[in-house]
Amino acid sequence: MSQRNLKYLNTNRIVYRRLPLTDKPTQETDVYMYYENGTYQCYELFRSSAKITTYKSLKWHLLVLWYLNPQLDQDQFAALAFCLCTKHNGFVSFNIHDNLLRKIIYEVSMMDLDAAPKNRLRKVIFKPFTGLTKEEKLKIVGSLIGRSKRIHPDDIYECMLDLNDMGKKITIGRVAGLLDCSKRTIHRNMCVELKREKELLNKQNEKI
Repeated sequence: MSQRNLKYLNTNRIVYRRLPLTDKPTQETDVYMYYENGTYQCYELFRSSAKITTYKSLKWHLLVLWYLNPQLDQDQFAALAFCLCTKHNGFVSFNIHDNLLRKIIYEVSMMDLDAAPKNRLRKVIFKPFTGLTKEEKLKIVGSLIGRSKRIHPDDIYECMLDLNDMGKKITIGRVAGLLDCSKRTIHRNMCVELKREKELLNKQNEKI
């Protein structure tokens, strides 16, 4: 899997990560913030090694970037979008025709940004530069979320991304073990979209 080229984003000071602004954590330590009921305010694009695999996901990523970077004009946003969609830059897994991309750019730029883009629920957010390994982070996540006894589909997705980052095949048993719950609980909370994403992530790892 080719590494993501973040140089363009960093050089142009593009914001692609933002911690919650008004939601307060239930518990905070030197390494993480825990939100018992979750928060939708955390945006962390490109946190995992998983690539953008669908047009729907691409559109969402572009919308978040447009929302987090109000300083961009139309031309700057278009340049950013073309950077993301250049396959060898490592952000997307597919080629996209220029005309289709321009259509998506236009549609995104016309969206109302008064409301934050729809986001996944996050319960555990790690602070930068903690020095923790993926395995250590997963243990913390499992202990906190398992303790709450309420598993959300987004909890499952986060574990799937972490397993993918470690090069491990995503299985129901592994996810259940990490979240300290039964396989039945995972099956009950696995929607069609999650099942599809599980297959896509496993296929990506097979190609490495």
